[in-house]
Amino acid sequence: MPKEIEKKYLVNDNSFESLACEKHHITQSYLVAEDDIVVRIRMIDDKAFLTIKGKNNGPVRYEWERKISKSDAVEMLKSLPIVGTIEKTRYKVDAGRGLSWEIDRFHDRNEGLILAEIELPDESIDVILPNFIGKEVTSDPRYYNSNLAKLQ
Repeated sequence: MPKEIEKKYLVNDNSFESLACEKHHITQSYLVAEDDIVVRIRMIDDKAFLTIKGKNNGPVRYEWERKISKSDAVEMLKSLPIVGTIEKTRYKVDAGRGLSWEIDRFHDRNEGLILAEIELPDESIDVILPNFIGKEVTSDPRYYNSNLAKLQ
């Protein structure tokens, strides 16, 4: 079963922007957003993805994701009930050792919130925290994207 191992942090300042090697606009719409399952449609620039995630167990959770056509994504979003949607700009910053920081600057209702995530190949990997990284919020459900979407 595919799993993601991801740690999440608050961001202290905007210094990450000058370090970013990529920048993307993301819209995530949630079809299901429960404690034990999340189903979302994610649009990254001109690409679309359907994702199913299981319950968080600390930094580890089941994740299944497939690319879908943008037209299928648009049709699903028109035809299916949506729990909520978030808009964000994602910046990618090299974290060394083949890892990347993904820093999300949220828009709309969540304006002002900036979160950084790092996906790890193994739970035991020590993360080197750059100066822009603040408090870890990996296990805090207030910062789950699906919960941020529900607030809208």
